Formats: sequence, C-alpha cells, structure tokens
Amino acid sequence: MKKIAVIGLGYVGLPLAVEFGKKYPTIGFDINIDRVTELQEGKDHTLEVTEDYLQEVLSGSNDNVGICFSSNIEDLKEANFFVVTVPTPTDKHHRPVLTPLVKASETVGAVLKKGDIVVYESTVYPGVTEDECVPVLERVSGLKYNEDFFVGYSPERINPGDKEHTVTKIKKVTSGSTPEIAKVVDGVYKSVIVAGTHLAATIKVAEAAKVIENSQRDINIAFVNELHKIFNLLDINTYDVLEAAGTKWNFLPFKPGMVGGHCIGVDPYYLAQKAQEVGYHPEIILAGRRMNDGMGPYFAHDIVKKMILNDIPVKGAKVLVLGITFKENCPDIRNTKVVDLIHTLEEYGIDISVYDPWANCDEVQSEYGIFCENDIESMNSDYTVLAVAHNEFKDVAVDYSIKHI
Repeated sequence: MKKIAVIGLGYVGLPLAVEFGKKYPTIGFDINIDRVTELQEGKDHTLEVTEDYLQEVLSGSNDNVGICFSSNIEDLKEANFFVVTVPTPTDKHHRPVLTPLVKASETVGAVLKKGDIVVYESTVYPGVTEDECVPVLERVSGLKYNEDFFVGYSPERINPGDKEHTVTKIKKVTSGSTPEIAKVVDGVYKSVIVAGTHLAATIKVAEAAKVIENSQRDINIAFVNELHKIFNLLDINTYDVLEAAGTKWNFLPFKPGMVGGHCIGVDPYYLAQKAQEVGYHPEIILAGRRMNDGMGPYFAHDIVKKMILNDIPVKGAKVLVLGITFKENCPDIRNTKVVDLIHTLEEYGIDISVYDPWANCDEVQSEYGIFCENDIESMNSDYTVLAVAHNEFKDVAVDYSIKHI
C-alpha cells in the first residue's frame, strides 16, 4: 500500500495532494506553517481547490485514505512514495535557482527508507533529477540509488486559475529510474489522472518534454509580439490580422501580451542554461525571451504616446492600472510583468494606482513595493489601462487595453 507525501503545497502540490488523498493515505507537507494552518482549516488562498472540496478530503482522513497537512518532518517518516512539487525560479540574471529543490531533497533524504520512491514534478532542465537531486538524497539518507531507493520524474502541468483543465483532466507524463519503477510510478499517477498517462522512455526525456512545452509557447507568443510591434508601425490592427489569419485551420491562435508567471516566463531559461553548459548558445529561445521580457516597457511607452496624442499631460497624470496578477482570473502574482509596465510609467512621472480584485495586496506590497487596492470606488484617473483581463473588468471603460495571452 502506497502512503504518499507531497512536498510543497502551492499551486501544483495542493491539487495533486487532494487527488491522491482520495485514493491513498496522503501527507501534504510544507515548511510554511501559515500555509499548513490555512489548509488544516479547509481554506486555500490560491483558489485552486474549493473549500467544499478540501473539507471533503480532510473529513475522509483515516488509516486507509484521506489527507493531513503538516510542517513536521517527523510525519513524513510514514510515507513510502514522495512527490516533490517545489518552485524552480531564476535569479535576477535569469540563472536557474535549484535551492528549493535541493532543500526539499534534503528533507526527503532525512526520512528516506529502503524501497522508497521519490518523484520530482518541478520544472528543470534535463539531468537535474539524477545529477543534482539524487546525490543529495544519497548523501543525506546514506542509501544507494537504484538499490535502496528509486526516483521518478513526472512534470507538473497545472494551469493556475484554469477550472476546466484541472490536474486530473490533463494527460500526465511519467518516468522512473528503472523500467520496473517506471511502471510503478505510472500506475500510481494513472490511478488518479482521469486523462491518462504517457510513460516516457527515461527521466531525462520527461524532463526535456516539460521544459520544451513552455519554451515552444514562449517562442510562439514572442513571434506574435513582434508582429504586434510591426503592425503598430504600419497602423494595422493586430487583432484584425489575427482574426483573418485564424480562418485557416492550422493557424495557431496566439495573441500579443505580457508573458509572466512561474512557467512560460522562466522555463526557457532553464533549457538555455543546460544548452550553454554543453557548449551550444541557443539563439531562438533567448531571442524569444528578450522579446517577451521587453513587452511591459513597450506597452508603457505606447501608453505614453497615446496619452500625448489625446492631449493628456503625462507628468503628474493619474493612471489607473487594472490588474496586477500574472494572468486573468487568478490570484498568482509570481513574475508578473505588469510590474515592468508600472515601473516604466513611473519613470515618466506618472502617478499610478492599481486595482485588482484577485490579488492579495499585502503580498503585492511585500513582493514588489507596489500599493494596490481591492476597491475601485475611491480611485480617480486621467487614463485607465486594462493590464489583466479579469472577468470583473469586462464592462469597465478603459483607454488602453493590453490583450492578455
């Protein structure tokens, strides 16, 4: 009988832990005590799991099935199937930061036993699981890889805020460190993933598959962003062009916009890092990143141009920015490019107000030093910018709209 421990209870780990909790005794582990307390009370500020859903799986907790949440490493000793779902960010120079992954591996290594399986879901470049994580597990546990314990890799495919493509409805790629373990890992996931699984040939194949998914999307958006810049210079409406081109059955429906978040805006740098380590300088991948990273300032300059053309004095103008999360209808503010837009507008001496009914404004203040409000009643502006297309903004009159990806 598998007893599962999910390490990291964010946008990825929590939905997965809840699904596992329906079939297996499951421990949801996180070092953030406040997060654990919140979940123990049946609440989820990420809004990935409803309170009713969370209460249901919590009330089912017993020796055979259900979930419990903990920040106590002692509770992990009961598990024999570990799933690591911690963040893999980049630093200010866009270099991969594996520290959370290493720390999580040390935590698992401290409770690892013979016969246990450790599966990583965090997005990484090919080779991280076996070259970076396994040595940590061996060092801390004193056990031998593929003799005493085994590993797998099954990349996360969570789309924050998406209530249609939830974790069980997205096909899952799986892999294992031996053919036998690969089948075990695949079987565990297959038992909860309604959409089914795809068993990859090796761990490195599964790692590569994940990192190119987001890199491909990033490049496609960068292409459309470049088209948007060109069509603006030609005084052609980009969206009219995309609508016309979209009448062909195989035209890919991407739109221009700011590419933020913890996946598309980060993962290409992981692939680029590994490519450079083996002596290849990726051109298309990094060109796409440069294009997309520059869209916040680009839209800000375009806003200033529109203000001037409409005889609105720029310096000292009050501009209301609607939305600061990285995507629509989601409270996630990680790596949001709206911040770049705001900072560029502030360089022109513009007075910025931010309204976002989804964001945690205390978190925005702490992370970015930007004041935002969840109440629009008290806000006056000379110019209104729709930065994130939350449903709440559908009927709001705006002066400038950034179509969201």
